[in-house]
Amino acid sequence: MTDKAKKGINYSRAWAEARELVWRHRVSLSIGLALMLVNRLSGLVLPASSKYLIDDVIGKGRGDLLAPIALAAGAAVLVQAVTAYALSQVVSVAAQRAIADMRMNVQQHVMHLPVAYFDSTKTGVLISRVMTDAEGVRNLVGTGLIQLSGGTLTAVIGLFVLFALNWRLTSIVLVVLLGFGALMSVAFSRLRPLFRERSKINAEVTGRLAESLGGIRILKVYVAEKREEELFGKGVSRLFENVRRTITGSSIVQAGATLIIGAIGVLLILIGGRSILDGTMTLGGLVMYIFFIGLVAAPLVQIASVGTQISEAFAGLDRIREIRDMTTEDQEDARRSPVEEIRGEVGFRDVTFSYVPGVQVLKGVSFSAPAGSTTALVGSSGSGKSTLIGLVMAFNRPDDGVITVDGRDLSTVRLRDYRSQLGVVLQDNFLFDGTIRENIAFARPQASEADIREVSRIAHCDEFIDGFENGYDTIVGERGVKLSGGQRQRVAIARAILADPRILILDEATSSLDSESEALIRDGLRSLRRGRTTFVIAHRLSTIESADQILVLEGGLIVERGTHRELIALSGRYRQLYDKQYGIERDRFINPGEDLTPDAPSVLDELPVAGAQTSL
Repeated sequence: MTDKAKKGINYSRAWAEARELVWRHRVSLSIGLALMLVNRLSGLVLPASSKYLIDDVIGKGRGDLLAPIALAAGAAVLVQAVTAYALSQVVSVAAQRAIADMRMNVQQHVMHLPVAYFDSTKTGVLISRVMTDAEGVRNLVGTGLIQLSGGTLTAVIGLFVLFALNWRLTSIVLVVLLGFGALMSVAFSRLRPLFRERSKINAEVTGRLAESLGGIRILKVYVAEKREEELFGKGVSRLFENVRRTITGSSIVQAGATLIIGAIGVLLILIGGRSILDGTMTLGGLVMYIFFIGLVAAPLVQIASVGTQISEAFAGLDRIREIRDMTTEDQEDARRSPVEEIRGEVGFRDVTFSYVPGVQVLKGVSFSAPAGSTTALVGSSGSGKSTLIGLVMAFNRPDDGVITVDGRDLSTVRLRDYRSQLGVVLQDNFLFDGTIRENIAFARPQASEADIREVSRIAHCDEFIDGFENGYDTIVGERGVKLSGGQRQRVAIARAILADPRILILDEATSSLDSESEALIRDGLRSLRRGRTTFVIAHRLSTIESADQILVLEGGLIVERGTHRELIALSGRYRQLYDKQYGIERDRFINPGEDLTPDAPSVLDELPVAGAQTSL
């Protein structure tokens, strides 16, 4: 597809979004347009009165007209001031409401997109779509569109008056103005892609800044501040260059407007002066003509400025529409069947999956996990354990094969119903910036204080929470940074217990705990697993002896399966990994002060491998 074709499709999306936006705010826009009409018409009274003041009052000595002219001009100015104030209030409030609505709608849509979209899109890009692109809305339902309409109306009325005063002079002036319109059209066609590129660059720079701030500890440990400064500096320089080019383009438009006004002024001197000398135009008529030329030319300059803003708004609306056209999980769920409480029986039948076409991560995987059972996943790094878990959580869909829950194809089940019965404890558990209470009750915000304290006791969170000055109201900070790794892990376990899921995912659930802390929460994890279908990924192979079945994955295939005793007796890949890791742990126990044996790093390179906790 050519760039030109892409551009046409993009602007089609922008127009569709703009039409919907204008229609939603049609009431405030209609009121604004009515106020604008009164405002612009009242603004014509003062310049029009100049002709009568000069020709009749001064030229003919008609003093009786002085008071009526002054009264009409004063009333017109008062009406203009009142309508200008009302216009600003109505339109500005409508614009801010539209921006708020747009941000909420886009955020709501983004939050319901499939997980695969977030895996391929930077956070900074999404933030820019929600916060920055929505700002352009004000130029459509705010003062921008109203000013554009008002300027056009004033210019049209002004031209009628100018033709009535001197059609020859106006014809020449109109040719000059049409030339200026062609200049603006070309300028806008050049500026529009720049505005779209600016938002893209801004999103990239914002995303990189968010990453560097989130990983500030890693940056400082590896003394990488300078390198990050250089990367950010390059992005800012690209943004500056884009802004510079848009400023240059806008300046050319403004300079062109100035030249047009100057050219019209020269024509007024030459042709207007000659008309007065010839008697075809009065002095008052020329003064009135000059005023109305200003009323025509000034809106054209305003149109140039507002037109640039509207071009930027359309670029933002195009990007917003691009996201809003994506199908959300809720929209897909509308075609699926609801599901009540599940038993938790999970089955894989010849499942194949790939992130990149042609590169299979899982290859014909088949197994059954009965309801209430524990399935441990074992394998070297990159064997497909996390991918399998992602499929269980319906974050991705298989390329081929079927995943079933209680015998039903998972692709036919509503994700919202299904995921409401999932619980997860990860190696790097994410906590939100809020209180400990809010994080524990994240899956059940309506949970009682007694329930929160009970699950905290089971997960042994109460032991450190009671030591905090604010107890359960302690703020955990962004991503839970104010808590230790072990404390975050226990809060995550308490959160999972409170959620009361039917299917439980434990991914390195005790990896951040020392031996003492791990022993403390074994009972909590045993309680959490009871009666639930559990999938476990763990590091220590010596901890999976209680699993109902162990799946050994290598290269996306299940190469071995069975219980701990069966796989040990098989003397295959599982026994090989178990013996190697057991040897390392024994050496550490016997010689705790010595380094690992030379081959230890290569063994660890084959890990992490999966398993359940010993006493789970």
